[in-house]
Amino acid sequence: MIYSIQYDLNRPGQNYTDLHAAIKSCGAWWHYLDSSWLVDTTLTASGIWTRLSPHIDKNDNMLIIGVTRDVTGWLPQDAWSWINQRTSKLAA
Repeated sequence: MIYSIQYDLNRPGQNYTDLHAAIKSCGAWWHYLDSSWLVDTTLTASGIWTRLSPHIDKNDNMLIIGVTRDVTGWLPQDAWSWINQRTSKLAA
């Protein structure tokens, strides 16, 4: 399953290193937009949250949501290749 992970880290000077490492540990990942990631993983949304939540503060915001094949936007071709390769296996 592919999940979209978006976040706003609200503490000035927030260190993203541990959070990024935790996201990358969830599975194959894509990251072209500043605070948005896609992960292709066997984890559930709750499983991803369990892995990521220790790396954010209580005043931060995060959304983890499943991705369908209904996608569009303006991205480089290699981004679309990553997305299309994985979403072709999903239900519409």
